[in-house]
Amino acid sequence: MNQTALSDIAALVLRVSMGLLFLAHGFVLKVLTFTPAGTAAYFESIGYPGFLGYATIAAEIAGGLTLIAGVQVRVVSLAFVPLMIGAALQHVGNGWLFSSPGGGWEFPVFWTILLLVQALLGAGAYALDDAKARHAASDPATA
Repeated sequence: MNQTALSDIAALVLRVSMGLLFLAHGFVLKVLTFTPAGTAAYFESIGYPGFLGYATIAAEIAGGLTLIAGVQVRVVSLAFVPLMIGAALQHVGNGWLFSSPGGGWEFPVFWTILLLVQALLGAGAYALDDAKARHAASDPATA
């Protein structure tokens, strides 16, 4: 297998796994477990406007789906970086390790790094964006 194929597989594995985890975090945790109203109330309890809870749910679900599909992967990855930095800052007082009571800032910082790596890699060859680009390149009307 050549380097390009390995990079494409790495981009695929990274973006699909992150997409599934964002989807699970947004839908299973925040919608089904905490409920949207509960998530908004939590955001208010830590000093943020409640609407940011709803916005975070929407971002995690929509962003997770777009990462899985491979649509606008660089944009979505970079858009998630401020959310992860915000999560890291929220946990700074709990210490470094995420296993600390209340969760530390280790895990959100790790996610920030993964998102930056994904932004550098892009979607890879196994993505809807790549399929659209290949179709456009083969269409004489757009060439």
